[in-house]
Amino acid sequence: MLGEYAPGASAVLRDDERWPTVDDEGRRRLARWRQHPHAPLWVHATGDRLTAAQIERVQHPLPRDGWLDAHLATARALIRYRATPGLEDLADFPPITRDELVDDLAAFVPLDADFERMLHGTSSGSTGAALLIPDDVEEVARGFHLLVDLVRGAGVEWRPDGERFAIVNLVHQTQAFTYLSLISSFEHRAMARLNLHAAAWRSPASRSMFLADADPQVISGHPTSLGELLSPDLRGAVRPIAIFSGAMALAAPLRTRLEDAFECPVFDVYGLHETRPIAVRTDDGPFRVLYRRVHVEVLDRDGAAVPDGAMGEIVVTAGENPLLPLVRYRTGDFGRLVTLPDGAPAIADLEGRAHAVFRAADGHEVPSVELTQQLQAHGALGWVVAQRADGSITATIAGGDAASVARALTALLGYPVEVRQVERVGDLGEGKPRRYRVV
Repeated sequence: MLGEYAPGASAVLRDDERWPTVDDEGRRRLARWRQHPHAPLWVHATGDRLTAAQIERVQHPLPRDGWLDAHLATARALIRYRATPGLEDLADFPPITRDELVDDLAAFVPLDADFERMLHGTSSGSTGAALLIPDDVEEVARGFHLLVDLVRGAGVEWRPDGERFAIVNLVHQTQAFTYLSLISSFEHRAMARLNLHAAAWRSPASRSMFLADADPQVISGHPTSLGELLSPDLRGAVRPIAIFSGAMALAAPLRTRLEDAFECPVFDVYGLHETRPIAVRTDDGPFRVLYRRVHVEVLDRDGAAVPDGAMGEIVVTAGENPLLPLVRYRTGDFGRLVTLPDGAPAIADLEGRAHAVFRAADGHEVPSVELTQQLQAHGALGWVVAQRADGSITATIAGGDAASVARALTALLGYPVEVRQVERVGDLGEGKPRRYRVV
């Protein structure tokens, strides 16, 4: 058990601080779901902290007119760029990497940032050390309304509906943050982050009974957790009007099965915690770059633009989060920048984070995120983990405690794990090699 998942360990605010505008109806709603007989063990407690004025603002997207020029002006004043001359245009800024954020996050945060609006976010990542991210309360809340706009744009009406949960975010792993919250800007309707793993529930029937009662309007998750919705106990328990997949590559067959099972659109969202959502699709075509404060380039390994339509690394300038104004952030993902028939930019042939699932000795599936948690907990800065057909596992780690990693992964998977240690993350391979392989 990782200490960060001890129930209530990080709960520091009162309910009236989490939801400043909550009314008696909202309080009754909280009490009902906190005390629900089939509720999971809530590990964490969180709220959106929105005032009445903020509730009004977050329901509308940020204006895009002139945003990039203003964004670059903000970036020039960051500690990271103060000593760098000649930063006139976007192309003058050197591309940056996740490692730079891990090493010195403060250099990328504006000196006049309003920390009263800050939330503490963590990006586990799939390739290396965990990254602490300063999230802005308005930007996080506005992200929900981006999903609302996408659903409505697909011709599906999404408004508060009785006591149905507005949205449920699903994971499926041995340990995970779970919490219940209210969405102040959606008439204080409930939402939750739920872990579908059997260990998170009071009884085998609890997860389906809770979800059936919550009756979420929209469900989000990654392919591992969304695939679990097709289990017999869950398939008939939920009736979403839309499904959002993110964090990993969504295979076309799984999207089709979800569409057929729940008769609703399935949105495949490409984005990172650092950049927020970048692009989206609902079919096998390119990912349409979202019409928001995001600018996408495709560069080669030296940071030069590739020819139009050529394959390269996706580099993003992201202006939605005022606490982390990123310029030319290397995502580590690869694709081609193309133009759709209506003139909108899109990303084709996206090669992003792999959806890797390991097999434990007792036969159950273990998603790669669980390995990530243990590797990071024991100090690994980067890794490559491979499982052979006979179940045997090898791991190469940069940094960290090799003996502790071997014990943790062996306990998690039930197979002996051979661990080899290298000095630097770069010794694992250039670019963004596949960190998890099942062969």
